[in-house]
Amino acid sequence: MGVLDYFKSVPAMSPEKVRRFLMEKNRESYHLIDVRQPKEYEQEHLPGARLIPLGDLPKRLSELDPGKPTIVY
Repeated sequence: MGVLDYFKSVPAMSPEKVRRFLMEKNRESYHLIDVRQPKEYEQEHLPGARLIPLGDLPKRLSELDPGKPTIVY
């Protein structure tokens, strides 16, 4: 299974649209992934975001449910 198997092609979302999505949905119904480096994540991150640095993403895809929407920042 490749990287693209875990992500459906979707148009980019504006920050406001993402904000509304996060407010309206249960945290268990989506993945919120922070792909920055650990020090950046430690300094500040969105509540509920999970750290998976971009370089680690391909080997950690099995941790994500492909049936859930995934928001990456």
